Amino acid sequence: MAKIKHSVATRRRKKRALKRAKGFFSDRSKQYQQARRALLHALKYAYRDRRNKKREIRALWIARINAACRECGITYSVFISGLKKSKIALDRKILADLAVRDNAAFKKIAAMAKK
Repeated sequence: MAKIKHSVATRRRKKRALKRAKGFFSDRSKQYQQARRALLHALKYAYRDRRNKKREIRALWIARINAACRECGITYSVFISGLKKSKIALDRKILADLAVRDNAAFKKIAAMAKK
C-alpha cells in the first residue's frame, strides 16, 4: 500500500486557524498552537457573550422605562402591571424607544397604565 501524506490538509487547517487568529496579540496570531488555544478561548467567550448581550440590552430597556416612569410619578413594576391589566401589548424594546424619543406618547401610555 502507498503511504498517505497529510501535508496539504494539515497546512490548510493551520492556515485557516491562523487566518481566524489574525489581529490577536503576539504569538497568538503567528504560531499555530498558540493561535488554536486563543481561538478556543475566544470562541467560548463569543458564545457566552451572545447570550449576555441580550440580558444587558433588556436591562438597559428596563432602566430607560423606569426612568421615564419615575418622571410620570409611578414605578416600573406598577407601570408594567398597569399595562397588562389594561391589555396594552407593547414590548420593552418599543416602550424604551418611546421613553427616549417620544416622551409625550410615553406619558399617555403611562396615564393609561395608572388607571
